[in-house]
Amino acid sequence: MGRRAAMKRKSLTAVLMSMTLLAGCSTLPQNTDPQVLRSFVPSQNIQEIAGPTPNQDPDLLLRGFFSAGAYPTQQYEAAKAYLTEDARNEWNPTAEIRIVDRVDLNTLPGSTDEERNIAIRGTQVGSLGSGGVYQPDNTEYEAAITMRRENGEWRIDALPEGIVLERNDLRNHYSPHEVYFFDPSGQVLVGDRRWLFNEAQSISTVLMSLLVNGPSSPIAPGVVNQLSSDATFVGFNEGEYQFTGLGNLDDGARLRFAAQVVWTLAKADIAGPYSLVADGAPLLAEFPTLTTDDVAEYNPEAYTNTVSTLFALQDGSVSRVSSGALTPLPAAWSSGDIDSIAVSSSANVVAAVRHRGENVEMAVGSLEGASTDVLSGETITRPTFEYAANGLWVVLDGDTPVRIARSSTTGELVQTESEIVLPKDVTGPISEFQLSRTGVRAAMIIDGRVYVGVVTRPGPGERRITNIMEVAPSLGEAALSINWRPDGILLVGTSIPETPLWRVEQDGSAIASMPSGNLNAPVVAVASSATTIYVTDAHAMLQLPTSDNDIWREVPGLLGTRAAPVVAY
Repeated sequence: MGRRAAMKRKSLTAVLMSMTLLAGCSTLPQNTDPQVLRSFVPSQNIQEIAGPTPNQDPDLLLRGFFSAGAYPTQQYEAAKAYLTEDARNEWNPTAEIRIVDRVDLNTLPGSTDEERNIAIRGTQVGSLGSGGVYQPDNTEYEAAITMRRENGEWRIDALPEGIVLERNDLRNHYSPHEVYFFDPSGQVLVGDRRWLFNEAQSISTVLMSLLVNGPSSPIAPGVVNQLSSDATFVGFNEGEYQFTGLGNLDDGARLRFAAQVVWTLAKADIAGPYSLVADGAPLLAEFPTLTTDDVAEYNPEAYTNTVSTLFALQDGSVSRVSSGALTPLPAAWSSGDIDSIAVSSSANVVAAVRHRGENVEMAVGSLEGASTDVLSGETITRPTFEYAANGLWVVLDGDTPVRIARSSTTGELVQTESEIVLPKDVTGPISEFQLSRTGVRAAMIIDGRVYVGVVTRPGPGERRITNIMEVAPSLGEAALSINWRPDGILLVGTSIPETPLWRVEQDGSAIASMPSGNLNAPVVAVASSATTIYVTDAHAMLQLPTSDNDIWREVPGLLGTRAAPVVAY
């Protein structure tokens, strides 16, 4: 990305020497459903699938065909039962799997008692790629199907290649599962979501095969695959998960692979303990069986036990919120000119963006108030921290990502321009930029649209954001604010009056409005702890327990106050 000539930087100091933990952040403006893995699915019938009924009308038969497409067993034999003999021999159901909101049918002119041409239409909301990977979409789908009578019964004689699934059928017959891979630091497991057929008899086998095959293409640049191409999952035999081709792994790599296996199985509700065998011997010599307790340090849901602290940004100053009382932070963070802020309470680090006339500056310091200006420009997005606060990110002047991190050799902080590789048709300034809890995914708002990309490391000290996709296209250009929940769900505040707050799955497979009965658009700030969601709407700062589905309430200590929430760890 290009940088603007007006950009100005100041030298960095060691003020962030203690930066080590994940942070929360906030800002407040000054003005008011996966490809089926057929090779891994058992070939035997899982249940009897009803086929066409005698004398069934063409439209009903066609709807039955689309429903049968949700069953991938025996190479989609259930769906093929609705085809003529010629079509059965020619149709390729594996060419593509389209997910549509619904299928609308209309008979085209020229149909007869022996042949009907039917138009199918719908909004394609996604597709399923190799390995059960969901790709979001928002385009109109239209195709034609020809039906003929065969032996007195209507059957489908000509149709497009691939499967068309209604979104409800995807949700009813498939479930998302996480296959875990490590981030480049080897510290944190990152979920790689795959959609699998619910009635497969060997979900564990599918998951282990996916794990050995490596990460999916969207997430692959941001994670590590430590297995060689010779690695193979042999199967689950006599109570053992058996692998071969792992001879290249040292003790540390074996432990990490064990953590991948255990947490992938555990999060799929496959009970342990787990016996892992590599090349005929226990994967870990001292641990022939493993439980989640043995690899607890890698728990991808450890956030549920993490203590968070709530801060509030009000009138350009920051206060700690506790037990219904506000405690203003020292003068450096209560100056009345702060536009946005990120706080790591555990690491004792604060990063604040202040307005200075026509420009803005970012200051970094401690909660006690010591601070240093480190960056300036025309615009600076709300700061965001990497996992373990090993680095701090902002986007400068709408197009230049800047990463600030401590040098491992000098101990001083250095800043590096990164690159955001946007799709060719995406232009405009980046107004919001936030890293996920793991630091591997980055969410951003560009011209009111929401995108998610993957943070890669092309070289030592280098960062690049690639594989960027729009995850909530149905929201149009209404997005104003974003924040990651600790569980990986993306919260999006919008200007939509009826539904101002949305939750978006990280792969874009689902988008749903949050309770909005007493929210008033626009929602200009969002934040979340493991137990509570906070927003700033048109009137005040409100909160909602994640276990609740009802009424937003004002935050004690901030009644009637329009402040921006800051959740810090």
